Amino acid sequence: MADDSKSTDVGARYAQALFDLAKAGGRLAAVEADLKSFKLMRRESVDLRRLLDSPAFSAEDKTKALVAVAAAAKFDDITRKFLGLMAQNRRAGGIASAITAFEALAAAERGVASAEVTTAVKLTPAQEAGLKVRVGSRLYDASLRSKLDSLRFALKRA
Repeated sequence: MADDSKSTDVGARYAQALFDLAKAGGRLAAVEADLKSFKLMRRESVDLRRLLDSPAFSAEDKTKALVAVAAAAKFDDITRKFLGLMAQNRRAGGIASAITAFEALAAAERGVASAEVTTAVKLTPAQEAGLKVRVGSRLYDASLRSKLDSLRFALKRA
């Protein structure tokens, strides 16, 4: 099994630098939108994945291609330079991990925490409306029992 810790660390460092630059320039939302678009492009294009991951292409070829893709997609200048720099520094294979790290930084900036909910069976819409989800030490309770308890408490106080 290959050790991905180096590419993840590199992706996190590039993401932090990009995040700081985008935030300082007031273009955090634009860069985040660009990266989401690029992530979708990468997912849908076999050729783009091959370009990024293959050692057969030179850093110069990857840089030219990524800058051209970013320009065609009308990405923000910060995003264009970021993609070009990663390719130029022979880190094109780490772009996906950098995007993931950037998304986490942007979510934390907005105060968004992610949670994973696992169920044994597919939930109906009614069941989805009545979930209890724990994120860290916080419990988010949307169950009917919780709503009835809140109503009962409110009526007792009135």
